[in-house]
Amino acid sequence: MSKLIHVNELFSSIQGEGLLAGRRQIFVRLSECNLDCRYCDTEFSVSGIGRIESCPGSGELVETPQPMPLEALTTVIADWTARLPGAHHSVSITGGEPLLQADLLRELLPEIRSIIPIHLETNGTMHLSLRQLKQHLDYISMDMKLPSTAGCTEQLWDIHGSFLREAQGRTVSVKVVVGDATTPDEISQVCEIISTVNRETPLFLQPLTLPDGTVGIWVPHLLHLQELAASRLPDVRVIPQMHRLLGAL
Repeated sequence: MSKLIHVNELFSSIQGEGLLAGRRQIFVRLSECNLDCRYCDTEFSVSGIGRIESCPGSGELVETPQPMPLEALTTVIADWTARLPGAHHSVSITGGEPLLQADLLRELLPEIRSIIPIHLETNGTMHLSLRQLKQHLDYISMDMKLPSTAGCTEQLWDIHGSFLREAQGRTVSVKVVVGDATTPDEISQVCEIISTVNRETPLFLQPLTLPDGTVGIWVPHLLHLQELAASRLPDVRVIPQMHRLLGAL
C-alpha cells in the first residue's frame, strides 16, 4: 500500500519570494511546523481536508481528503507539467516546515525530480533532516528567524549556522523578514553566519507584510539595514512578497 502524506495545499502560481521570485512553480504545501512565528499567515495544522487547484493557474481550490498517496501527488505534478510544457520552472516544497516529513520526502522527491527540479522552502532549523534529502534538491531557500519579527523565544543562530553549512553543495539562498523592530545587531549576526559559511550566498531582506497587506517597515530603516548587510556581503537584495502584491495564491 502506498505511503500517505498530508498536503494542505497544492497549486500553481508565481514564486513571490527569494532567489526564484518571478518564476512559476507548482507549490506543495505540507502540514505541520516546529515553530510558531508571529508573522506567519499560513495554516499548517494537520487536517483531514486539503485544497488542490482544480487545474493549474485557475485559482479554484477544491477540498480533497487527506492524507493522499505519494503516487497521487506525483501524478498531479506530472500531469500539470505535461499539460503546460515549459510553464513551470520547478516544484516548491513548502509548509509549515516540510523537513518534519523527511522520511516521506526521501521517497517522494526522487520521483518528482525525475519530472521537474525541486526547490525547498524551509525555516532552516533541521539540518539532520536536510542531510537525508539534500541529494534530491536543486534549490534551498532557508529562513533565518529574527527575534524582532518572528518572536521566537529560542535563539536560533547556532542552529541556522549548522543548517547553512549542511546546505552547501546546492543552490542556497537566505531570507530574513525585517520590520521596524529589526535591529542592526540582528542583521550583523545574519551576515556573520553567512560570511563564516559562504559569503557568496545571496541574502534577501523581505519587508514584513502586516495582516492588512501593508508593509511593516519604514523605508529609511529598511535601506539602513540593506546598507549594513551590503557592506558585509556581495549579494543583498530587497524583495517584498510579490505574490501578495499580485493577489496570487
